[in-house]
Amino acid sequence: MVIFKEVLRPPIWVLAFIYFLLLSLVIAIWAAFGSLLTIYAFVIATITVIYLAFKMRSTITINQDEFRFDNAHIEVKYLGNITVLDAPEMKLLRTRDADPAAFLAIKFWTPTGVKIELKDPRDPTPYWLITSKRGEEIAALLINS
Repeated sequence: MVIFKEVLRPPIWVLAFIYFLLLSLVIAIWAAFGSLLTIYAFVIATITVIYLAFKMRSTITINQDEFRFDNAHIEVKYLGNITVLDAPEMKLLRTRDADPAAFLAIKFWTPTGVKIELKDPRDPTPYWLITSKRGEEIAALLINS
């Protein structure tokens, strides 16, 4: 039974920027090849942006005994300290202060997140750095588990 679910979708400005870049290619195709190929390129560009909108989203779920970020999952019993990070802390931890062995599940368009330390002696990963807009809720749920 899922007790928490958050879906991280790319914001409209990211998709609009990608679409702008693809439409600039469509214009170049129009200038070089004419109208018929331009229509095909426009349709392909539009379908590509719709596909990317679905492909770029991520899902965080927590159930009774498992924490999952997309396809990565870990049992809750192996989770240690949980730190909710604001934008400046997240920026430092995903850049200058990052541990190369850590699991990073970050989306550049969401500035906040959670650092979840692991207490599994068999796992060389020291922590998971997760992008989330609802870090306080995640920390409350995992601390109470």
